[in-house]
Amino acid sequence: MEKKGTGKTKALIEKVNNALTVAKGNVVFISNDTNRNIFDVKSKARMADTSEFEIKSYDEFLGFISGIVSRDFDITNIFVDGIFKIVGSDNLDGFESFLNRLETMSQKFEITFVISVSIDAETAPDYIKKLA
Repeated sequence: MEKKGTGKTKALIEKVNNALTVAKGNVVFISNDTNRNIFDVKSKARMADTSEFEIKSYDEFLGFISGIVSRDFDITNIFVDGIFKIVGSDNLDGFESFLNRLETMSQKFEITFVISVSIDAETAPDYIKKLA
């Protein structure tokens, strides 16, 4: 959770590559432009580009993630780069519900989720701060 332009993608990619060395299952990297990072993320990671799916809400994105999980029960980590870019808005309406549903999915399928969020830590709602 940091402001835009503070190196969140680079740090997230480091976490993806580190997870690949220790994860006992598959690691997924989701972005709205995987071509931009294709040479930085190790090839063992499964990359999913959301730009071709016209995702316009948190519910639609949750459906996208559910589809990925449903076809691969060996996923242990999912990294999401730029949630607001993926859903096309930085509006927080529905974001808390999305995070709660993602937490349920995380527990049910034993998947660790890491999501980069472009938001000022000082103005972020408490439900985001507690996950940071």
